[in-house]
Amino acid sequence: MQKTLVILAVGLAPDLVGKYTPNLSKLAERGAMRPLNTVTPAVTCTVQSTLLTGLPPSEHGAVANGWYFRNLSEVLLWRQPNQLVTGEKIWDAAKARNPDFTCAKMFWWYNMYSTADYSATPRPMYPADGRKIPDHYAHPPKLHDELDAKLGQFPLFKFWGPVADITSTNWIVQSTLHVMETRAPTLTLTYLPHLDYNLQRLGPDLENPRLQQDLRELDAACGELIEAADRTGHRIVVVSEYGITRATDAVHINRALRREGLIAVRPEEFGCEILDTGASEAFAVADHQIAHIYVKNPERIDEVAALVQSLDGVESVWGKEEKRTNGLDHPRSGELVAVSQADRWFSYYYWLDDARAPDFARTVDIHRKPGYDPVELFVDPDLRFPKLTAGWKLAKRKLGQRQLMDIISLKDTQLVKGTHGRITDDPDAGPLVISSEAGLLPEGAVEATDFKALVLDHIFS
Repeated sequence: MQKTLVILAVGLAPDLVGKYTPNLSKLAERGAMRPLNTVTPAVTCTVQSTLLTGLPPSEHGAVANGWYFRNLSEVLLWRQPNQLVTGEKIWDAAKARNPDFTCAKMFWWYNMYSTADYSATPRPMYPADGRKIPDHYAHPPKLHDELDAKLGQFPLFKFWGPVADITSTNWIVQSTLHVMETRAPTLTLTYLPHLDYNLQRLGPDLENPRLQQDLRELDAACGELIEAADRTGHRIVVVSEYGITRATDAVHINRALRREGLIAVRPEEFGCEILDTGASEAFAVADHQIAHIYVKNPERIDEVAALVQSLDGVESVWGKEEKRTNGLDHPRSGELVAVSQADRWFSYYYWLDDARAPDFARTVDIHRKPGYDPVELFVDPDLRFPKLTAGWKLAKRKLGQRQLMDIISLKDTQLVKGTHGRITDDPDAGPLVISSEAGLLPEGAVEATDFKALVLDHIFS
């Protein structure tokens, strides 16, 4: 067996590899780089599941970063149990070939209770007093304490939210190097999220000095991993899940459904409205540039499809046949799937008056929101003293007071300048594969469903 390192560099595209990425460029020169033909939706959980199983979403079941759990009448995003993904995982396939094979899965998604030998993933603590304490989950359990002792607390608030930056990526790099040094797995999978943040905040503008700096920072992080891998005789694969394209504004799909009387809400204290999915005739689970639309009455599917198709910013609405054609015909999918135009994305907003928005809407809360919210990457620009406001709220939390960190805007979805989820029109703006072994790559693009076999070739060829 040949030890192999797989680096997942989120948002990395062929047209971003060059002047500002010397380490990645050198790797591509000594090996090769190819476009990746990804799947729809081109979002984290779906693409990673395809890369690791070789299956389309219609077979592995991760139809987005979250979906409507019909048996619970709840929308749940960003769940972690690996059992949610159907199909043989790459580490199980490798172990079947050679029982001495081992795998480390560092911060890829669906990373809890898998059969990988070593793993770590974000997992905050939620005490009863309302605090959210940064932490991670690791297997075996002693790995958690090793990483904390060596690297300090996992920087959760730098992993997602308004202050997300290179800190979390660097922590993941060091944790990956620690596992490579102390466990020497045959296959190491590591996830570097850094580019995702400012590509969504600023858009994919290589003239922007901030993006140039981000590319240099990511490249330096990759350089550490590449150097360690070369030193220990690893083959190296770099992959990305999706490319990020310029965004202009959101499509408020649920507000349109609500205006037609299709969405039900439940009033709560202080005038807030909570989406009542079980009582709704139709609602959308928004996830970047795709939205799963769940329709209670089959006789109303065509009516809902026509309504959504008429919205400004919607490119297409898929029914049963289109879902089958695009590999999304799974029971977890909505009765309909909407795809936005290239410069638009879907908001989850379902209220018609911001005064009635739920309390979590103005916070960073990826689990309560019934859809993805990229505005969580920004502090509300209407806050006069944002750092002081956030610091004061945090201080009161540390003193044991319940305090809502309501610092996210509801008014300006145009803050978001980059998005993803649909297949990019230009392959150079889409995802990629770089390998140190040119002879193991195909002549043309790599299919996402072939990536599992490609990595196995790196290990066993």
